[in-house]
Amino acid sequence: MDDTTAAEADDNWLLEEDEDDTAPANPAAPDQRSWRVLIVDDDQDVHAVTRLALRNVSFKGRELELFSAYSGREAYEILGNTPDIALVLLDVVMETDDAGLLLARRIREELHNTIVRVVLRTGQPGQAPEQRVIIEYDINDYKAKTELTTQKLFTTVISALRAYESLNMLERSRIGLGKILAGATNLYQIHSLREFASGVLNQVSAILDVGADGVLCLMQVDTGDTTVVAATGGYAPLAASEQMPADHPLWPTIAKAFAEKRSQFEHPANVLFIHTQENREVAISVTPPWPLAQIQRDLLEVFCQRIAAAFDNLYIFGQLRKAQEATVVALADLAEFRDSGTGSHVRRVQRLSSAIAARMKERGVYEDELTPQLVDMIGLASILHDVGKVATPDHILLKPGQHTPEERSQMQNHAGVGRAILERAANMVDGVSYLTYGAQIAGCHHEHFDGRGYPNGLAGRAIPVAARIVAVVDVFDSLLHERPYKEPWPHPEVLAYIRERSGAQFDPEVVQSLFEVIERDPTFGQDV
Repeated sequence: MDDTTAAEADDNWLLEEDEDDTAPANPAAPDQRSWRVLIVDDDQDVHAVTRLALRNVSFKGRELELFSAYSGREAYEILGNTPDIALVLLDVVMETDDAGLLLARRIREELHNTIVRVVLRTGQPGQAPEQRVIIEYDINDYKAKTELTTQKLFTTVISALRAYESLNMLERSRIGLGKILAGATNLYQIHSLREFASGVLNQVSAILDVGADGVLCLMQVDTGDTTVVAATGGYAPLAASEQMPADHPLWPTIAKAFAEKRSQFEHPANVLFIHTQENREVAISVTPPWPLAQIQRDLLEVFCQRIAAAFDNLYIFGQLRKAQEATVVALADLAEFRDSGTGSHVRRVQRLSSAIAARMKERGVYEDELTPQLVDMIGLASILHDVGKVATPDHILLKPGQHTPEERSQMQNHAGVGRAILERAANMVDGVSYLTYGAQIAGCHHEHFDGRGYPNGLAGRAIPVAARIVAVVDVFDSLLHERPYKEPWPHPEVLAYIRERSGAQFDPEVVQSLFEVIERDPTFGQDV
């Protein structure tokens, strides 16, 4: 039998309907994405024979998904609109003598697709000499149709898919490392542990690129209890649980990770173990629909190393923030301790000021003034609004009833005193801090929107927005509660008073936001 006859026999044997020498897809395998192969040829018979030859081919448990194009132009559109095509079986001569060569160049230079494998199949080798094509065009293989038996086609396709998988994994690792660096940097900016944990899960899903379900568990070192901090996807209901249910399918793998203090990859349960320098132990469980490749495991381990430091920094940041808040409250108490009637005034002002600032941000007003920093810090800064009262004598501060003009003038000095104290402190800190906003609030929360307030007669937006917010909140809360010089007002009368002075004493946008906040949550204004 000569070579041609042998090749034909090879084709006929492999194309019989009852024969199958290729590895069939494993029906029990996970629901994975198929390998996408694009057949580009102007001969319909070539498409039919190629589909028949590849009908039962699978690689690593993933079947082939075949696309057809009958011209270079049609193939270019498919490649531009269809992601993850792994292989192009490309004819040279189609609508023009060099249509295939032109498409190969456009794939690399216009679509910037350097990963897809391109195999030229030509029936006219003299039309596109192999040596010239291999050198001048970025193709990966060159086959004459006369030599491409079914067995050789199988070998060519599998080799191309293996190369594509390797290149694709390298590209994913490059992108994954970039996401790790960017993601870990963004996570350092998050203040809440639950927000941080949710961000970690989002980054893990992005690195895996599978939309994986996940559950983040924090083990309390002192008690050994495992608390669910955040969860996504099918595990989202667990986010409301204080402890991880012992009968949950993921629990054995999570418990094993904590016991052995190392990550566990037991598909479908994959648990990433993180141990921080502050002796916090965290487990992240991800359940992608197929086993994780080694490079994905390595990427996740790198990510875990990065976020371990972020967890510690978040804890330290939280402790510093608590220390700051305790210091601010102590300063406020120092200013107010002589006035037993203020009660929880500063705490209520803190809570309502934060809510109004957030509501104004939602409404999109004063976007240039309501920066994320201000919205985050205004509550803490508002506590210091009356810190200047330390300079007010007791016989004036605690006097019941009306004050004389001289006493009123001395009372008004507390605004300037408070501002001066806080500005000196703010200058000791780089950048904008809660002391910066505290100085603005202390000095300007008695200014009026129409310019008739004190100490400087500022008007409109010349008054810092933090002070305009606290001006409304301070009056609202003072009227609503008992003070040495007055009885508490009924709630409707307080609201009527605020509404009446909107646009004169108070910023109308702040007043509107106050009413919207109270409508949402009537508990604002009550003791906390």
